[in-house]
Amino acid sequence: MAERNQPADVRPELIRSTDVEDFQKITGREEQWRFTPLRRLAGLHDGTFTPGGLITRDLQAPAGVTGETVTDADPRVGTVLIPFDRVSAQAWSSAPDAYVLSVPTGAELTEPIRLTVSGAGGRDAAAFGHTVIDVGRGAEASVVLDHRGTVSYADNVEISVGDNAGLMLVSIQDWDGDAVHVQHQKIRLGRDARLRHIVVTLGGSLVRLSTTVEYADRGGDAELLGLYFADTGQHQEHRLVVEHTVPDCRSRVEYRGALQGDEAHAVWVGDVIIRAGATGTDTYELNRNLVLTEGARADSIPNLEIETGEVVGAGHASATGRFDDEQLFYLMSRGIPEHDARRLVVRGFFAGLLARIGDESVSGPLMEAVEARLAKGPN
Repeated sequence: MAERNQPADVRPELIRSTDVEDFQKITGREEQWRFTPLRRLAGLHDGTFTPGGLITRDLQAPAGVTGETVTDADPRVGTVLIPFDRVSAQAWSSAPDAYVLSVPTGAELTEPIRLTVSGAGGRDAAAFGHTVIDVGRGAEASVVLDHRGTVSYADNVEISVGDNAGLMLVSIQDWDGDAVHVQHQKIRLGRDARLRHIVVTLGGSLVRLSTTVEYADRGGDAELLGLYFADTGQHQEHRLVVEHTVPDCRSRVEYRGALQGDEAHAVWVGDVIIRAGATGTDTYELNRNLVLTEGARADSIPNLEIETGEVVGAGHASATGRFDDEQLFYLMSRGIPEHDARRLVVRGFFAGLLARIGDESVSGPLMEAVEARLAKGPN
């Protein structure tokens, strides 16, 4: 399963292995790590972490959906994801078990599956995890993966969406203020499979999420949406790779973030790769950031690599701007207090993304959480 004993000249980003020692030590000078404050990773990146963190899972699911704890010898573990960096490999080798969530073939679920992952032990206690989400052929499902509590947590999530199946996955990071979370999600789409992937990052001291999408056959359609709100001192980093290797697939990426407070830092890196054989690809990626106060910083890096000219469409865009004083003045001139006017502008900035979740029981509380942070001002 692992690709061991890599040649010395192999580019680090191409190594795939479950062995931590197959990866060079992370120094912060690497392109993939240059934005991440390593001192705040609680040793997850270099093996100096302190064990003792606790992770619990709570599954609420309709009939027919199963969730079970297995070992890494289970054949469903490792079919989609093999670790791609040192932290991912550390999570693989240190996780005590894996959790497999299965949606049976042909199931059409009318209510969402909710898997809540809760951490305990504090920032200085490390925990590791591995989750497999398997959506059977022709099934339709919505999954809410909710992260809460305080812990230093590194984990891998591998997601398989079968032929002609549809999955909406909402991944929420609403950790307590001192938590650390480093996660890699790898998603594989079957023939004519559909994915709506929504990331919402609100809490935590440092959150670094890497998402990779690959297409196993023609007709795959992936929509990747993200919402993040970085407050004083928070570091939120989102990295995406969408790799088109087969013909006639589609991808859309749109992430939006707001930042307030000193040293609030958001990083977004989006890579879309269109290989030579991926004719008929249709793709676009967009990142927008709204900086609400002085002292906050957003880094946005969209990348597009195209190896064939036979595409339907390919493009990317990025924009980072400060709070629009003209909008604020307009609303206040209509008698709306400044606090409410600021809230309305931020609500409008995020509303379109949240509406695409399509489930008010999920999107409503998320907007309330954003407004609560805005109401408190920079922490």
